[in-house]
Amino acid sequence: MDVSQVHGITRTTRGHPPSHYLFKIESFSLLVEERVEKYKSKTFEAAGHQWRLVLYPTGNKKSNGSDYISLYLEIKKTANLSLDWEVNVDFKLFVFDQIRNQYLVIKDMDVPVWRFFEMKTEWGFSQFLSQKTFNDAANGYLVDDCCIFGAEVLVIQRTLKLEKAVLKKPCGRKIITLKMDNLSRLYQEFYRSAVVSIDDIKWYLRVYPKGHSIYKDTHLSAFLELVEPNTLPLKCEVYVKFKLRLMDQIKSNHSEMIGERRFTVSLACRGFHNFVALETLYDSSNGYMVKDSLIVEAEFLLVSKVG
Repeated sequence: MDVSQVHGITRTTRGHPPSHYLFKIESFSLLVEERVEKYKSKTFEAAGHQWRLVLYPTGNKKSNGSDYISLYLEIKKTANLSLDWEVNVDFKLFVFDQIRNQYLVIKDMDVPVWRFFEMKTEWGFSQFLSQKTFNDAANGYLVDDCCIFGAEVLVIQRTLKLEKAVLKKPCGRKIITLKMDNLSRLYQEFYRSAVVSIDDIKWYLRVYPKGHSIYKDTHLSAFLELVEPNTLPLKCEVYVKFKLRLMDQIKSNHSEMIGERRFTVSLACRGFHNFVALETLYDSSNGYMVKDSLIVEAEFLLVSKVG
C-alpha cells in the first residue's frame, strides 16, 4: 500500500472497494463541456443515515478548488432528526484506478471526526485530485471517458456524559474541631468529632492517635467522614478541598495538610493515613501534646456535589 500525505490529507491505495457506495460516471467529458458546476449522486444509506456524493468536475472555485476535481459527502433527509441534530462522522472518499484495479483512498488525518449539522451538511475535499492527474489516462482514473468514485462512512455515536458541578465556598469559616483528652489513660483506636453540617451534608472528623492501616504505630491518621453516605444519589460524588490541622497549643505553629478528595457512597472516609509522625507528635517542644490532650481541626475550603 502506497501512502502520501500533504497538510494532513492522506492518499493511500488499497485493493478492496469502499464498504458503502460506488458512483460510476460514463461520458464524464459532457459534464465539463456543458459546464456543470456540480453533479450529485443518488442518495445512499450508510450507518443509519442518508447520504450522497457531490462532485465538482472542474473544481469548487469558491473553496480554492480551481484546477482540481472536488468531491464532497452530503447528508440528506434530516427532517426526521431532532431540531438540534448533529451527526459525527469519520469518512473516506475514493476514486478507482481502472488500470491497476485498486482504489485511491483520501482522508483528512487532521480532522478525525466531521460534524454534520443544520448549518453544515456537506464536507469533503476541494482539492480531491488535480485535473492533470485525473485526466492523464496513464493514471487509470478516467478511462474511456468513464470514472468511478466511492465513499465509506462511519458514524461516531455520541456517548457524551454531562457532569454538573456546583462549586461553593462555605459561608464563613467551616471548621470541625476534635479535642482528645486523657489519651494515655483512656486510649481508643479512633475518635470522632461531633457532627457538623456543611451545605446540608453531615460530616465527622475521625482521628486515629496511633495511626491506621500500614501507618499504625508510626503516624497519627486523620480523615473526613460522611455521616450518612447512603443518602447520596447512587452516582453522586461530593468534592471537597479541605485542610487538616494539628494544633500547636503553645506557639500556634500548627501542622497542616491540604487535601482534595471525592466522597461517594462507597468512599465515605478519606484523608491522610500519614498525617503526623508519632515521633513528631510526642516531641513536647512542638506543642501538639499538652496535658495529655490533642486538638485536630478540619477546615472546609471548597465543597461541590458532582453528578
